[in-house]
Amino acid sequence: METNTAVAALSALAHEGRLEIFRLLVKAGDPGLAAGEIARATGTLPNTLSSNLAILAGAGLATSRREGRSIIYRAAYERMRDLLAFLVEDCCQGAPAICASIAAIASPQRAAEGRRC
Repeated sequence: METNTAVAALSALAHEGRLEIFRLLVKAGDPGLAAGEIARATGTLPNTLSSNLAILAGAGLATSRREGRSIIYRAAYERMRDLLAFLVEDCCQGAPAICASIAAIASPQRAAEGRRC
């Protein structure tokens, strides 16, 4: 992941409302949630919700699809994994016990290759 991509994702998450929405989408899993369900769960006004979802989508952290009259949003898990991997990529400095479990979660491919943090 490029630094500017990571900064955009972190900036999108650096807001209480957007972080709450993103965490809700992560919990919802692949089926995602309709915008109305997100609004009810978070107590967010429609215009604010729309803006927050647009920012999350712009950062690549959320995707949407239309189902009938509803727009269903889901977390972009690949971007989330890439961001986590970026954050822990160089954390060990020769001491893999510090973050090995985090790196394995964030980057299964890296762990499968037997690479440390």
